[in-house]
Amino acid sequence: MKLQQLRYLLAIAESGLNITAASERLYTSQPGVSKQLKLLEEELGLRLFSRNGKSLDGITYAGNQVLEKAANIMREVENIKQLAKELQNEQEGSLSIGTTHTQARYVLPDILQAFRKRYPDVKLNLHQGTSEQISEMMKSGLIDFAMASTSGAKNSDMVTLPCYHWDRAILMPKDHPLTKLEEVTLKDLAEYPIITYVFSSNGRSSFKEAFHAEGLTPNIAITARDADVIKTYVRKGLGIGIAASMAYDADEDADLVAVSTHDIFPSCTTWLGFREDQYIRSYMYDFIEMIAPHLSRQLIDDSVNEYRREGYIRNINENQLPYKLIERPKSKSQIAA
Repeated sequence: MKLQQLRYLLAIAESGLNITAASERLYTSQPGVSKQLKLLEEELGLRLFSRNGKSLDGITYAGNQVLEKAANIMREVENIKQLAKELQNEQEGSLSIGTTHTQARYVLPDILQAFRKRYPDVKLNLHQGTSEQISEMMKSGLIDFAMASTSGAKNSDMVTLPCYHWDRAILMPKDHPLTKLEEVTLKDLAEYPIITYVFSSNGRSSFKEAFHAEGLTPNIAITARDADVIKTYVRKGLGIGIAASMAYDADEDADLVAVSTHDIFPSCTTWLGFREDQYIRSYMYDFIEMIAPHLSRQLIDDSVNEYRREGYIRNINENQLPYKLIERPKSKSQIAA
């Protein structure tokens, strides 16, 4: 059995059982792929694919079992290559991050700037999307790390580590009636159209649950993935905005008033996720620690081992996480211009 045969086997499965497409993907000939598949099946004494004439039309039970193990083997091969690269030169490589707009726009710029200064020869790839899209990026191997904040970010298919908490803020024009209140409640918010983030497709939302717990229904007028878009529509008078506090800048957003929701909505948690079989290079450990200083190399390694044993992680006290906020206003008077 050769690694090349396993690589061909996986390529066939990933190409919809089309050997021609698999050969093009591998930059080799179709007869060569067919020959190696035949040799592999003969060596194993198993039929890995069902056939209709000369075409493949399905994966057998044995084929699915072999494919799963072949994928694991090829991931370990890639880890060995990464280890060799690191031992040769720990300052070079690549780092691909899948994250949401909020993290990419308001959290990562300073971190990536510091990272680039420390590791100028590491190529950075930043991919933005929803939590669901980021999860798919991880499954397809497009990214090394996933960074998101919804409940769906804590994915059982990944090692997920809590990084920090953050609060939402109410954003509104200076002449909005809510600015005249000493304290804004959920009941007050329910009386106005709300512009906020797109909700997760899994249906869970701490935002909605907070209203429902009080017997209220929020008037969601517009949803968007981008806090800058939320602020734009607030400025157009289409509703009040509910966005991450870190999205408010006292100078850039001087025409808006921001009021903290710390006392009416639960804090959000940003998670960092990666595959259990991901080989973590030295600069990757440093990147994680730049985001969340409490996530030391030892704690990360211990968490991976715990995940492998238990299927989840329980050794991090989330109540002790820091807040990642540009400003955390207690009332409108502390932040309004």
